[in-house]
Amino acid sequence: MPNSAYYGVMTPASDLRISVVGVTGAGKTTFCRRLSQKLGLPHLEMDALHWHTNWRPAAMSDLIPQVERFTAGSGWIVDGNYAKLRAVIWPKATDVVLLWPPYATSLARLLLRTTTRILRREVLWAGNRETIGVTFSRGSIVLWYLKTFRRRGREYLALSRRPENRHLRFHVVRSNRDANDLVDSFLNGPADRSR
Repeated sequence: MPNSAYYGVMTPASDLRISVVGVTGAGKTTFCRRLSQKLGLPHLEMDALHWHTNWRPAAMSDLIPQVERFTAGSGWIVDGNYAKLRAVIWPKATDVVLLWPPYATSLARLLLRTTTRILRREVLWAGNRETIGVTFSRGSIVLWYLKTFRRRGREYLALSRRPENRHLRFHVVRSNRDANDLVDSFLNGPADRSR
């Protein structure tokens, strides 16, 4: 099945505009696909837009118009930690979900996901594949995880307190139970959503 950045079907009545961020290996895309299916909202996977052939990153000048078009709708879900695109996404969002599982949980997920992709020769965005060489290079996703895990969650918590983000409802998801509770709260309507 070809990879696509967009998932789900738009529900015209929905006003939810959700940005899902989090530590590497937290399961952002998996969570968003589930949320998209449950809420009937389209989902934009930022990695699918960002990565070109041979792991070449897209230029921001190409990404920004695509993200602006996607987030112009009345309901959507976007996943990814692209700081330069936050200024496009967050002013329009209603909710930010921070996926921040414990260190051991997210590291285990990342290692399992990476190993599975390598063994299955899974085709990712733009025909890219994870390989042993890529996994143990200077640009390794595992090294990136080790460098960023401690600070990533704290950075997002600090951003949640900034005045320009006052309009957003922030949700911190630390476990599968938290994720299930949050999905239920979105399904139950705005009155049941908590900051």
